[in-house]
Amino acid sequence: MARKPRVLTVDESRCLACQQCMTECALAHSDAANLVEAMRSGQAQPRLHVEAVGHFGMPIQCRHCEDAPCAAVCPTEAIYRPAPHSPVLLDADRCIGCRSCMYACPFGVIDMAREGKAVVKCDLCIRRTAQGEEPACVAGCPTKAIQFRELDDWLAQRRHEAAKLVAAGNETPNPSEKG
Repeated sequence: MARKPRVLTVDESRCLACQQCMTECALAHSDAANLVEAMRSGQAQPRLHVEAVGHFGMPIQCRHCEDAPCAAVCPTEAIYRPAPHSPVLLDADRCIGCRSCMYACPFGVIDMAREGKAVVKCDLCIRRTAQGEEPACVAGCPTKAIQFRELDDWLAQRRHEAAKLVAAGNETPNPSEKG
């Protein structure tokens, strides 16, 4: 049976901009046993960012584009998708730090690693999800603003919300308005 695509979704009205998702991400991608150890070792580098947007905070991370521009421009094929519906991954050993992917990313979410040789990017916590766990940003979000969902389920929910708005006389659903 084909694996259904899963995506990270964000309900910006629930985000407190507390940056706990960034902390959990940094810890999950370090070899440290705890956050203090990760900070002392310099390994704590998140793969997502919380940006202020009006009165809201908005976690921004790799969208794992179907036709990923970062992978298309990578001269060493360090950025790749191993299988359909899998996350866009990075092989740091193959990365030469040319930054082409950073320039190509439409979301600006690829960063240089602190040690400077390679880039870092969200991998949807592939080690965690392979074990049936949620990505660290999802598991650590205190308000559940970030969710890891099957794309089909999320789209069905969006259609249902739009249909309710249209039926109530609001002909153009606005995704930033929650009702």
